[in-house]
Amino acid sequence: MSANRSWEYLPNCLLPEGSELPRGVRRYAAAVEYDGSRFCGWQRQSHSPAVQSVVEQALSSVANEPVVVACAGRTDTGVHGVNQIIHFDTAASRQPRNWLLGANTRLPDTVRFHWVGEVGGRFHARFSATARTYRYIISNEPVRPALFRGLLTWCKAPLDAAAMDRAAQHLLGENDFTSFRSAGCQSRSPFRCVDAVRVWRQRQLVIIEITANAFLHHMVRNIAGVLMAVGRGERSESWAGELLALRDRTKGEVTAPPDGLYLVEVAYPAEFGVPVFEPGPVFVC
Repeated sequence: MSANRSWEYLPNCLLPEGSELPRGVRRYAAAVEYDGSRFCGWQRQSHSPAVQSVVEQALSSVANEPVVVACAGRTDTGVHGVNQIIHFDTAASRQPRNWLLGANTRLPDTVRFHWVGEVGGRFHARFSATARTYRYIISNEPVRPALFRGLLTWCKAPLDAAAMDRAAQHLLGENDFTSFRSAGCQSRSPFRCVDAVRVWRQRQLVIIEITANAFLHHMVRNIAGVLMAVGRGERSESWAGELLALRDRTKGEVTAPPDGLYLVEVAYPAEFGVPVFEPGPVFVC
């Protein structure tokens, strides 16, 4: 990229209220789906394949110049995305359909764009988001399934989804989630606001769905571990609330595997024009 491209910093910041992109530069948002079991996570790494790297390579090829993207939420190794939202800035003149089709021909089979649209300079995939929704999907059957390896978490013991749902309601509201964050979590604050949480059964699948303003590192996986212990009858339905009050990660359950975890939805104010997508994945109602 030439030195006179003063807009190079834009993918990594949210422009102040009323600011405009430099002349000739456009900002695009996109929805990305990916199988996280093939990657070290979303964030670009020097030592392992990351989703961000292949997305940027595909877009750069279409733009014929380097493209850097920002995402709504960085997922960990093995975690999947159904509707991960990104944005990028470019001086390349392409129609949204050309970005969509062109990038998809340059992506591996485990990554796909489902939508691309132009947005204003005030939009930021991360900082403009008002809520994020994750789904944790458990295959609850006596024998480990042969299909969907890496895409589901397997639990052999029968799970009481109704008890898990009642236990999960103790997590609603703005709370200190220290008991549900990883030891290596770098967030400055342990407080997060859970807007909605529910657990339901779909035949042999048990689905945990959590919507919050943001999440701590391993927060959903630690919540899933606690709810599964409740579902197996090993803990009472009040245990999730008791752990929340303790603010002590060492008192909690083991961290659930990443296999069944999906970022399924990111919410934005209507003014930005980001479509509302079906949460998915496709085999979940």
